[in-house]
Amino acid sequence: MYRFVLTRQWVCLTLVALALIPAMIKLGFWQFHRHEHRVAQNELIDTNLRAKPVPVTEVTSPGHRVPRADYWRAVTATGTYDSAHEVVVRMRTSGDDKVGFHVVTPLVLADGRALLVNRGWVPGGDDPRAYPPVPAAPSGEVTVTGRLKADETSGGSGIKDRKGLPDRQVMLINSGQQTESLGRTVLGGYLELTAPAPSEGGPEPIPEPDHDSIGAHMAYAVQWWLFASAVPVGWIVLVRREKRDREEAAAEAAGREPATAA
Repeated sequence: MYRFVLTRQWVCLTLVALALIPAMIKLGFWQFHRHEHRVAQNELIDTNLRAKPVPVTEVTSPGHRVPRADYWRAVTATGTYDSAHEVVVRMRTSGDDKVGFHVVTPLVLADGRALLVNRGWVPGGDDPRAYPPVPAAPSGEVTVTGRLKADETSGGSGIKDRKGLPDRQVMLINSGQQTESLGRTVLGGYLELTAPAPSEGGPEPIPEPDHDSIGAHMAYAVQWWLFASAVPVGWIVLVRREKRDREEAAAEAAGREPATAA
């Protein structure tokens, strides 16, 4: 009574079921690895945020590509803001998801090298192509503390680096690009300012990166694995149902034969 599983319909159904099982298992492990990555990233962020700040020159240099292990590392720097070469970064959101600009001001160190400092978020004006109202950076020598970030690229951020932008407006925070416009050596990466706190009306500080939530990746992984285990169970249920239906049909046919013969 199980020979029906060799029919074309059942062979196709079985092949589909056999293909779904490893696919769902693989999707489950993909979500599991995403969960592990998120947990590891949260631990890295927490560790680097809590670490004692170190001089920025100890962890980066001109042309240096900041590794992931140093993302959000607490660093300090002392120098003078070069407001003449300040730029704003387009299409950036505030802590409450309002679209505006990030303000990036070079900080010139004692040795003449510069460090890009993201001073925070400001709203845009009425004209999106005009330079927005930006509170002036502190004058004189200052010591700043912040989170070290890697240079932004289109590949890493998904932000298209558009050309033909208005003067002093950019799409990405990138030390290599700013080296050309500054005419001086720039340290790799940039600093996301955390202290000193801006004066009233100053740029809105960049929020601390989320390192508490882990998302639903583990739940999704378990769901995919449950789906994978449900496929053979469903196949067996369908086979038994088909067998029962065929037996009932055969019994009905056998019961009608004497009446037909009479």
